[in-house]
Amino acid sequence: MKLELKEISPNGESKTQLIGLFLRLLFTGAAGYFLYRYVDKVINIVDPTKKQKKASEEKAQTLLKLLGKDNVSELNLTEYELNIASQLIIPKDIPVSWTQIGGLDYIVEQIKETVILPFHKRDIFKQCKLFLPPKGILLYGPPGCGKTMIAKATAKEAGCAFINIEVQQLTDKWYGESQKLAAAVFSLAHKLQPAIIFIDEIDVFLQMRSDRDHEVTAMMKATFMSLWDGLVSDNESQIMVMGATNRPQQIDQAILRRMPIKLNVPMPDAKQRENILSIVLEVEELGGDVELATLSESLHGFSGSDIREMCRHASVARVHEHLRSGADDGTLRPINMEDLVQASKVMQQSKGSEVPYLFPEMLAKQNETS
Repeated sequence: MKLELKEISPNGESKTQLIGLFLRLLFTGAAGYFLYRYVDKVINIVDPTKKQKKASEEKAQTLLKLLGKDNVSELNLTEYELNIASQLIIPKDIPVSWTQIGGLDYIVEQIKETVILPFHKRDIFKQCKLFLPPKGILLYGPPGCGKTMIAKATAKEAGCAFINIEVQQLTDKWYGESQKLAAAVFSLAHKLQPAIIFIDEIDVFLQMRSDRDHEVTAMMKATFMSLWDGLVSDNESQIMVMGATNRPQQIDQAILRRMPIKLNVPMPDAKQRENILSIVLEVEELGGDVELATLSESLHGFSGSDIREMCRHASVARVHEHLRSGADDGTLRPINMEDLVQASKVMQQSKGSEVPYLFPEMLAKQNETS
């Protein structure tokens, strides 16, 4: 009997040890899981941009595939480059073309000759070392005159990867991260070339340097300009930086030197305003009394965006009139001259202009009939 107890005892102890080991492993795994969840929450509290960065990386991978980079892993993109890639705009998805830019034919022709042609014919004229797109173009002029539209249309016609840089995307609270993001802009463009790096309101990002600049801002600007100089010395690169601003006097002189082509996009004149009106209103049915030439003459001081907003207001006004009439059908009458005159009057008031009402004789006649 004693011998049997001795034989069974070790087996019982081994089973107990196995159960104990299993329970310890189970407890350790559960503790590790909950510790990971706790640490992850703490990290999210300390660095709330973690989820945002992950979402940016997923968006970047989707955009790169749309750009034709089916195997994103071959590009060996860093996390900083993926962050910048989330701001990519696919050329075929850009809803702007040259035909939608009214009254700026001379600027369009200059861009076609100096930018589009070198991008498209570079492979044919490789022996010509100076036949290259410019490394920098500055579009300057009053707001609302089509600078951003020109940049997007340029990217669409050139078939380039369009990297739309937002200033806040290059700033980070951690020391040294902003310089890495600035460097990632050019390294990503190099991997995706031909590419256009577009910076709207460039005067905010690359304004004149001074002793009052924060150290991080100064280092970021220095990194950006240093890498930009690398484009100038590389005759094989097909990367161009395009900036837009309405305050060119605020831009650092070193930046202006890197942008040899500067195109002024002014307020449209009467002929240009007529062209813009025809482009904006071509999707609407117009009444027989609409005279775009006469209307454009009276819109002095209106930018392209002002004219578009005026036309939108005229279209909405007739919808309101239709609803007030109680009609059940969805048929709208054409936009007439009176709608456009009233809309221009509203725009003049919103612009704070003291110019008298447009077409006073027409408005007086309208008041008499009402």
